[in-house]
Amino acid sequence: MKVLIAEDDMNIRLGLSDLLESEGYEPIEAEDGQQAIEHFTLGQPDIVLLDIMMPKMDGYTVCRKIRQLDENVPVIFITAKSEEIDQVLGLELGADDYIKKPFGTREVIARIKAVTRRCLQQTTSIESSNSDSFQMADLTIFPDQLRAQRSDTKLELSLRDIKILQLLYRQEGKVVDRDMIFNECWGRDYLPSSRTLDQHISKLRKHIETDPKHPTIVKTVHGLGYRYDN
Repeated sequence: MKVLIAEDDMNIRLGLSDLLESEGYEPIEAEDGQQAIEHFTLGQPDIVLLDIMMPKMDGYTVCRKIRQLDENVPVIFITAKSEEIDQVLGLELGADDYIKKPFGTREVIARIKAVTRRCLQQTTSIESSNSDSFQMADLTIFPDQLRAQRSDTKLELSLRDIKILQLLYRQEGKVVDRDMIFNECWGRDYLPSSRTLDQHISKLRKHIETDPKHPTIVKTVHGLGYRYDN
């Protein structure tokens, strides 16, 4: 899922890009309003993070132009302004949410996940096999909600978590090697790093496994990859 980040502050833009990439999104960066429109037209992102105060074209103008091109793509404003008039104007332009500077990573991910869920539930381009819930051991995964559930406990998942679990589920009983996981869950242009994958799997296990030291969902096949057995 592509996310356009239109932000003229390089540190904020790169920080958001790294954060979203770690969560399984494909960031597209724009450093001014004019570039944001160009990237939106060419890249066709699924979500837009839009700074208000930008060179060449402010966020309000960019939002108007985006809405002329696409009435449904979720737009989240990034703003240091907190005046009510700015919020009202943004909502009138069709913004879906706000992130106020300074912000924390948890807030950004929570808001992104909220609009992602709406995007996944509303879009008609997602195949049913990618959005239908499925069962892995005692865990039920709901891709279009970015959630899983065990008994009465709900677990929040990232987009990349969902991709990994879907891949293992589709390949049930088979060994899924590291290259296949990187290609399908990170993208073919990503440069593989064993540490990156190991760290992500470790984090995922701590989140979804009843006993992370003895996993029943994401099992290690030493020297080869990972496997899920029902």
